[in-house]
Amino acid sequence: MKDIQVIGLDLAKQIFHLVGLTKSGHLIFKKKLRRNQLKNFFSNLKKCTIAMEGCASSHYWARCFQNLGHDVKILPAQYVKAYVRGNKNDYNDSLAIAEASQVKEMKLVPIKAIKQQELQALHRLRQKYVKQRTASCNQARGILAEFGIVIPQGINNFRKHFLNILSDETNGLSLMLRDSLGLVEIELNRLDEFINQITCSIEMEVKNHREIRLLQTIPGFGPINSSLFYSTFGNGSAYDKGRDVSAALGLVPRQHSTGGKQLLLGISKRGDKHLRSQLVHGARAVIRVAKNKSDLLSQWINRLIDKRGINKATVALANKMARIAWAVLRSGKPYQIDFNYHNRKLVKA
Repeated sequence: MKDIQVIGLDLAKQIFHLVGLTKSGHLIFKKKLRRNQLKNFFSNLKKCTIAMEGCASSHYWARCFQNLGHDVKILPAQYVKAYVRGNKNDYNDSLAIAEASQVKEMKLVPIKAIKQQELQALHRLRQKYVKQRTASCNQARGILAEFGIVIPQGINNFRKHFLNILSDETNGLSLMLRDSLGLVEIELNRLDEFINQITCSIEMEVKNHREIRLLQTIPGFGPINSSLFYSTFGNGSAYDKGRDVSAALGLVPRQHSTGGKQLLLGISKRGDKHLRSQLVHGARAVIRVAKNKSDLLSQWINRLIDKRGINKATVALANKMARIAWAVLRSGKPYQIDFNYHNRKLVKA
């Protein structure tokens, strides 16, 4: 196995399939290993490139193989599919991964550090509980609407009126239904406790992390957005420019061009949906106060709102926020209110 250049590894829970290729792309071996055999196999192997798809546990194995001295490539799964030949099986998947990794223009998935994955896990848990809370509110709201009781939009309005509705004996709700809906309030209190506990954990982590504190200097970036952005992009070193970051988040126009005719559509909506939506929420918060400010960013926002409307301005600002966040991480300097991040030169107010 001296001539091994690339190993394509098809990840699984217990049984792993791998193939080895030479520098010229010739198949040398096929192997099937159990989970407890994998580290030992690669520790006895001469340094080579190990390629795998981006999926569950891929970052864990990437760090393990890097510690063993190997080069590791994580490929986006959608790009590997085009290289699959023949019937669907694990060996063909491994071969497709190995061949796709040899393409020089192939875009790779940056390998996450342990701290990034920990933050990402906290955000995923928090997101789950927030969704459950929203679903419970909407269900109770729908049930009450069947009895002619309508609650204004928003979770704060729901919590404000819900207990009063349950205690009002004149609204036509039976005692049985009141008792059953009372369980919703208990569930909401429990979910609030979970969300607050995870939020406190995130905020404690933010205080101990310099990069995340730098991101908090950007308008629209609080502890949640800053830590979520860092958990996704790290220090931003995997990207050459800010536009690549906004493109990875799906905040740039989708292109459909042919015959030399350029056609740009709405945003592509690729990448992390949760982070993209959080940036949009942050952009809305910035826009609400922009009309009362005179800094460069606020002036740009107000001009864009007048020209394109508030919805397009919100998405455009989310795009700009992602680019600014990358610039702040790469420069290691806090956000400067009078710095033109587009032209990268200091502009006097």
